[in-house]
Amino acid sequence: MAFNRIYDIAGSAMRAQTVRLDTVASNLANADSVSGSEETAFRAIKPVFATLYQRVQEADGMASAQVQIAGVTQSDRPVQKRLEPDNPLADGDGYVYTANVNPVEEMADMMSASRSFETSVEVMNRIGSMQQGLLRLGQM
Repeated sequence: MAFNRIYDIAGSAMRAQTVRLDTVASNLANADSVSGSEETAFRAIKPVFATLYQRVQEADGMASAQVQIAGVTQSDRPVQKRLEPDNPLADGDGYVYTANVNPVEEMADMMSASRSFETSVEVMNRIGSMQQGLLRLGQM
């Protein structure tokens, strides 16, 4: 497999984890938001990833796979209704609706995305070291 294919694969993983971190940031930023109706309450968003298989047209015919962002979906977890009659956003019955974000899940997702991103960076660093080693062999 050519080195540029490895860079492409690691790059696709880094793009995917960046989208994942963006959605986590959005969810955490809105975790404490409230709304006056269930319809307008913030719902957590999650990225959907898909595998993109490719067959490399080289002598070995090896296959490779990249990750692709298929889209972003909203969580179907119900929003919570809370009685806060003094809140200016409260509905006619005095209820506000809170975001359906679970901060603990979001933090775990953030740590996982960060680790995956770091792994892809390490792959790129190793490939760079291998390429430098090959160049040094050519100098001898």
